[in-house]
Amino acid sequence: MSPALFRILRWLAVWLFWPGVLLIAWGELTPDPPHAAQHIWDKLEHFTAYFGLAAMATLVIGLRRLLVWALLGVVALGVLLEIVQGILGRDAELGDVIANTLGALAGLAMAALFIRLSSIRLIGRGPLAGGSWRD
Repeated sequence: MSPALFRILRWLAVWLFWPGVLLIAWGELTPDPPHAAQHIWDKLEHFTAYFGLAAMATLVIGLRRLLVWALLGVVALGVLLEIVQGILGRDAELGDVIANTLGALAGLAMAALFIRLSSIRLIGRGPLAGGSWRD
């Protein structure tokens, strides 16, 4: 893979992360959730949403210690949104929290593997591939 393609993917992750957070929060908290995906298993939707957030965070942060905190933040978001769902009268489910967490872990793993296989260094940011967790 070319460094230019990696930079484009990273740029997209930077600009789509927060809109993704807002879209997920809206979808989980709206009183009348969208019916466009009503035939998709609910847990798969949760898994996919948090997979995307964690993958984007990993592409932006790289394989550094800060990534642990970003992953914890993504998981905490999923837990918080489920708690707020319960307060708002929607179904708060432990299964959704599990799907969110598994999706976040899978997204991190997939993006980390992508970074490792790409072996790309970003100028001014140090090595992403082969980087130390002590950075």
